[in-house]
Amino acid sequence: MIELRDIRKTFDSLQVLKGIDLSIGRGEIVSIVGPSGAGKTTLLQIMGSLDRPDSGQVNYDGTDLFSLSERRLAQFRNRNIGFVFQFHQLLPEFTLEENVAIPAMIGGESRSAAIDKARRLISYLGLSERASHKPAQLSGGERQRAAVARALVREPKVILADEPSGSLDSHNREELHRLFFDLRRDLGQTFVIVTHDDNLAAQADRTVEMRDGQITEIIINNTPTLTPDNQQ
Repeated sequence: MIELRDIRKTFDSLQVLKGIDLSIGRGEIVSIVGPSGAGKTTLLQIMGSLDRPDSGQVNYDGTDLFSLSERRLAQFRNRNIGFVFQFHQLLPEFTLEENVAIPAMIGGESRSAAIDKARRLISYLGLSERASHKPAQLSGGERQRAAVARALVREPKVILADEPSGSLDSHNREELHRLFFDLRRDLGQTFVIVTHDDNLAAQADRTVEMRDGQITEIIINNTPTLTPDNQQ
């Protein structure tokens, strides 16, 4: 599904990524781990087209992302990639429901269609009673679930998550981790998750270990159950 080939990135004189090769299969949950400064977040940002590599290719089902114009790349990202960050990044002036619907409206859907999609996801995530609340009125766990709903509203091919549970307490962290696996089970969702949480990393299908801008090891933890149509 996702193919990264010889990804290299330098900031000033610091080489952050040193020739990364990685494949992600449809329906996989892959964790990326390593010490601070290993290049994990930079790799995730390039995988999500939020940053460009100095060289190398990122392909989604045969689409070379960085051969696209900026306009087409933005459209591809809106339609195919969802993002969940450590801090929810919900817009404080909008309700939970509106925050979830925003990517769909940006993608050209009508407000009514976007709100309808948002409500279905909010219900699935058990947040219906909080739909009209603004982020300041939500708990940390509720804000992160809202961020997951926002990432899903365009029915993307993949969710990229950067330390998604890093700001949560242990109870909410475990709930969020279970949610990822429920989404894979119910929606066939693919996840690539940068994390320092050893428990989450061990639950993933594969753990990609990074150090000094390189992949040092790939550990197979579990084999996801995929249908023939969903194979990479």
